[in-house]
Amino acid sequence: MEELDLLPSFERLLDDACPLEVVRAVEAGGSANRLWAAVEESGFLNLLVPEAAGGAGVTLSNAAPLIEALGAWLVPAPVAQTMAARALLAAAGHSAPPGPILLATAAARQTANLPFAEVADHALIELDGKVILLRLTPEMRRPAGLHASRTAALVFPETTALATLDLSAGALRALGAVLRAAEIAGMSAKALDITISYANERTQFGKPIGKQQAVQQQLAVMAEQTVLARMAGRLGCASGLPPAQDAAAAAKQAASAAVPLLTSIAHAVHGAIGISEEYQLQLYTRRLYEWRLADGSESYWAGLLGVSRLRSEAETSIDFVRAASPV
Repeated sequence: MEELDLLPSFERLLDDACPLEVVRAVEAGGSANRLWAAVEESGFLNLLVPEAAGGAGVTLSNAAPLIEALGAWLVPAPVAQTMAARALLAAAGHSAPPGPILLATAAARQTANLPFAEVADHALIELDGKVILLRLTPEMRRPAGLHASRTAALVFPETTALATLDLSAGALRALGAVLRAAEIAGMSAKALDITISYANERTQFGKPIGKQQAVQQQLAVMAEQTVLARMAGRLGCASGLPPAQDAAAAAKQAASAAVPLLTSIAHAVHGAIGISEEYQLQLYTRRLYEWRLADGSESYWAGLLGVSRLRSEAETSIDFVRAASPV
């Protein structure tokens, strides 16, 4: 079962279940239940679950284009994380609970701000040296107070684990980083499409601004950053589930680092309309900046990657990259 067979039907599902008006409604505080029910009914949440456990048995590498589509459609729920969590739970012999599942790491019994923590029902979390599944309650959530965002931190004064998994330290953060990198790639590609379309429609001095050499050069840079993000996400996904830390670090560092440049170009081309509430671009650029920080910023992952390089016995950095790359 290849991703090219699945992608068209997945995109049709997202077209039907997640138009931009649904995204706006959920971001404004509305319920994601109808959207989630459609995704649940489709069976795609078990995409990564092994066939022996009743899933589709698709690898994370083959699922990468579908995860990118979640970013392109701005799906306002942790669908990719729930897919991964269900696969990890099935591999450990546990049944997954219904509803959205977050992946998280906690320090001092509290997480950093997590996108969509307000709409999740459970969290698979690395806490006190263990990876456990927890049911989330309203008292555990600390909303971040961001405009049009369902981001919140989670606090765990008391915990009752529904399941415990045997995963290495840092595995959940690495997995979250790779999923986030793939979604950044999907959002970036959509933001590029929107910007190119606008440049070809907006006229100045009798011709589209997209015909101006200076604008074309900026669009080329934006396209370059978009391709870079996609390559980074794909390489991270290709390293497995959960992914290798070096592969995750490279994927998230590159994808996050692409965000400031490509978003600044998108808004420069659009001008003032790009930040207007009614226009769609700001939906993507706001989400891109949130995802840039989620599961570790480019600076965080660059630091870990640098430490790993210094500890490596590879003679050159190219050799180090080749050793870390699964392809």
